[in-house]
Formats: sequence, C-alpha cells, structure tokens
Amino acid sequence: MREKLHRLYAISDRKRRNPVESFRELLERGVRMFQLREKDMSARELYELAKTLRDITKERGALLFINSRVDIAISVGADGVHLPRDELSPKVVKSISSSLIVGYSAHSLEEALWAEKEGADYITLSPIFKTRSHPDAKPIGLETLKEVCERVCLPVYALGGVSFERAKQCYKNGAFGIAGIDMFL
Repeated sequence: MREKLHRLYAISDRKRRNPVESFRELLERGVRMFQLREKDMSARELYELAKTLRDITKERGALLFINSRVDIAISVGADGVHLPRDELSPKVVKSISSSLIVGYSAHSLEEALWAEKEGADYITLSPIFKTRSHPDAKPIGLETLKEVCERVCLPVYALGGVSFERAKQCYKNGAFGIAGIDMFL
C-alpha cells in the first residue's frame, strides 16, 4: 500500500478556500493526495462536490479520500476514506469495500497501534504543533511522532501546525509524509 501513497497530503477547508480551486492549483504544484473534509455539508452537497473533485483528481492521477463518508467515497469512485476517531473502524470499512484505502486520525501511540491492528493503511498523527484548525488542542510534539513512527509499520503523516519549514523536522523524526490544511492554502 505504501507505494500508492504520496508524501504530501492536502486537506480541504472550504471556509478558507474553495476546494475545487485549491485542488486544481495544488495539482499544478505537484500535490497528488487530497482529502475532502467538509463535515457540515449535506450528503447531497458533499456528493456533488466529491464527484467534481474525483473528476479533477482522476484526470491528473491523484488520490482522493473522503472524510468519514464511506457511502460517498464508494459512490464517486474515490480511492479511499479517512476515518476520524469515533467513526467506523478500519476493519468495518474494509469489510464493506476491500478496495478502499483506509486512513485513520490518531492522536497518540495507543490510537496508532489500534488503527494498525484494525487494518488501517496509513495514519495521520496530530497535532504535532499548535494549529489554527484546533487552537485548544495540546500539541503532541516531535518525540511522540518519532515514537509512533518507530512502533507502527504504517505510513505516518505528520499533521497539525506543520509548515514547509517544520516539515524537515517531521521527516527527520520518521514521518512518511506531511498532511495539512494551512500549509497548502
């Protein structure tokens, strides 16, 4: 699975920037992995946006993940689904559709180990640093990133307050890739 994944992983936030415009620009800049993460949209709105983004990403050979919504991921032919805490387990999603790549949002070593045991294909680990998206969340830091990367066999994406300047620190501490909202807007 690792060979299908890309090092840079952009996550949408339509309140800050239109995902269609953002994804198109990022594709021009070489980003090839995207997550549609619009939690407050109706199912119909999310489906329509996901269809548009699937067409754009597929045309350019990029991966598209849908946050939480396995049904929409399957219906638009997305490459995968990204699961936040308290959603379906990766094992359940794999039983629904074994072809989906399944990511999981981990916030500790314990959650990362659980995700690996449950069959996730990759994890995002967050927040590494203080972040605008979740200003009240306490950063877990580079030491936790390093420990998780040493203990799990899954690709780990550093997420949360990661800038292009901080990306080197994350890679030095074992991150497979960098995920984010702000750094790609």
